[in-house]
Amino acid sequence: MTEFVIKPAVRTKNVTYAVRDIVVLANEIAKTGKEMLYLNIGDPNLFDWEPPKHLIEATYKAMLKNLNGYAPSSGIKEAVKAIETEADKKGIKNVQDIFVTTGASEAIDICLTALVNDGENVLTPTPGYPLYTAIQSKLQMYENPYYLDESNGWQPDIEDIKSKINSKTRAIIIINPNNPTGSNASPDTLKKLIDLAIEHNLVIFADEIYDKLLMDGKKHTSIASLNSEVPVITFGGLSKNYMVPGFRIGWGIVSGNRAVLKDYIEAINKLLRARLSANHPEQYGIAPSLLGDQSHLEVAMKKLTNRRNMTVEMMNAIPGISCVEPEGAFYAFPRIHNILDDAHWTQELIKETGVVVVHGSGFGQVPGTNHFRIVFLPSENILEKAYKAIAKFHEKYVEKFEKSAMK
Repeated sequence: MTEFVIKPAVRTKNVTYAVRDIVVLANEIAKTGKEMLYLNIGDPNLFDWEPPKHLIEATYKAMLKNLNGYAPSSGIKEAVKAIETEADKKGIKNVQDIFVTTGASEAIDICLTALVNDGENVLTPTPGYPLYTAIQSKLQMYENPYYLDESNGWQPDIEDIKSKINSKTRAIIIINPNNPTGSNASPDTLKKLIDLAIEHNLVIFADEIYDKLLMDGKKHTSIASLNSEVPVITFGGLSKNYMVPGFRIGWGIVSGNRAVLKDYIEAINKLLRARLSANHPEQYGIAPSLLGDQSHLEVAMKKLTNRRNMTVEMMNAIPGISCVEPEGAFYAFPRIHNILDDAHWTQELIKETGVVVVHGSGFGQVPGTNHFRIVFLPSENILEKAYKAIAKFHEKYVEKFEKSAMK
């Protein structure tokens, strides 16, 4: 038999996912017996968080009733109806379609696949969730990142967005609240994004998976609520607000002018039908979650606010590190001012201390800047131990690597 090498598809060449990729190194370090402190993955269930009991009970009852077969491609009726009610609460009008997916990630993938052709692009927030750049590579789009302004609370930089729209641009993506920065876009910023979408005939992809996790009494504004005619797909799910990321239940809400959206909606539904359905029994947890008792959120926000405050205070106390205060989600994105390479810094941090964070370049950032992402879901004891280790490490790192590099 002739020896040969099976070559993977070119579309996979640039697919990376920094959040998971860093675990490869962390696993190697863990094998040495070093104590590991994981601040890298946004999974509440790894720490002291639990989903609402009525969500779990509804799903369990569905399984016992043997609702374990295929679901309708767009989701069960009671789930779709509950999402429609949720959309109305958010102020979203002129809803044209709703569909349930295997996590918000699948909804995003399907909607991009149904929209973008080879050689076209979408405007992607930077810093932003690595899923979007992975899908870009798969669909062979060329990258068109726009920057968030760190000096303005990580708001989207409207002037930068304007400068990057071209004849091949099909959509603007906004993650709000943002992963990895925890920023919450202002209504004024959102209105400016809408104006650009209308002017250039763009679809707005609004990733609002963290929309109920806002601190300090801040309010979340759904961009679709500000204009009922502009084409918007609002993505949501149970994973973060209701703390069941393993359920893989998300959804998309399509709103805007019916005539403009008609063909696109059918293209989305072709793909939904082709992949059959999202997880069936878990869909019975959607209505109880969205329409039922929300008291778990009050408890969650007290804990998150305390841990956010500790994170910002301790990061800003480290010479050479600064941290913009997050307003939502459970991430912080500190800046490291006195290093050359955040990926190297992160790798050395893991090796030296066992503290696992994700390098800022894995999410994208303004060239010449260096950051890292912290997930502040762990308990205060774990966070304090990790942050003290980061402070000691950073002082030694600058002394060991950066001064020699500057010579």
